Amino acid sequence: MSGKNNKVAAIQMASSPNVSANLLEAERLISAASDSGAGLVVLPENFAFKGEHDRDMLTLCEDAEDGPLQGFLGRMAKRYGIWLVGGTIPLRASQGSKVRAACLIMDSNGKQVARYDKIHLFDVHLVETDERYVESNTIEPGDELVVVDTPFGRLGVSICYDLRFPELFRQLQDKGAEIFVVPASFTAMTGKAHWETLVRARAIENLAFVIAAAQGGYHISGRETHGHSMIVDPWGTVLSQVPRGTGFVSVELDREYQQTIRRTFPTIDHRRL
Repeated sequence: MSGKNNKVAAIQMASSPNVSANLLEAERLISAASDSGAGLVVLPENFAFKGEHDRDMLTLCEDAEDGPLQGFLGRMAKRYGIWLVGGTIPLRASQGSKVRAACLIMDSNGKQVARYDKIHLFDVHLVETDERYVESNTIEPGDELVVVDTPFGRLGVSICYDLRFPELFRQLQDKGAEIFVVPASFTAMTGKAHWETLVRARAIENLAFVIAAAQGGYHISGRETHGHSMIVDPWGTVLSQVPRGTGFVSVELDREYQQTIRRTFPTIDHRRL
């Protein structure tokens, strides 16, 4: 494959509570990534809205397959002729007081071909900065793994905190995943400590490409996200990254290189447990 058939992009944003402004910025970056030749574009977690409180996202909750944010993702994919990994948007949960943090995969015709609901929820207290996060107060966890066939390879889907659970990625790999996508919103503190290490580790362990699209900047809540969106190859090499602020990276995936590594350095086949 060559050109737009195997060039991919990760978008970085510093989203605000202003949905219209966020969507305008998302389209600007999607358009630029498409112009660079990318045929697969990954948006960050919470690309459309990042409010002062987690519960604020309840006001944007949509029914499955019906809502303005889902419509936006479909239009962007079709308008630019790309496969689009839609970061996360809040969709209706079984509990009325909660949402599902859903990542939608749109094909180049604007059709939804897959949906992954975030499984691992970020319920932590960061003592050093006295930040508390309790995603389980507003998010209902998913329970299904998602691997989808695309023109770029088999895509395994994860979201942010999932990155800390290698067993999830191993199961995605067992289902045939060759590329992992990771829409994320890592905090500045945890990102500085662990983000690159975790992204590269998931690539190395599974001999897979990782496209990690993150929030990066200051938000109205007073919190800061780490950024450093990156694309990593199966040997763990960071092919390209955006340090801070908004922007994107795009690279061409060398699938033959991946196949060669998996054949000559077959760690996946050597598992004993």
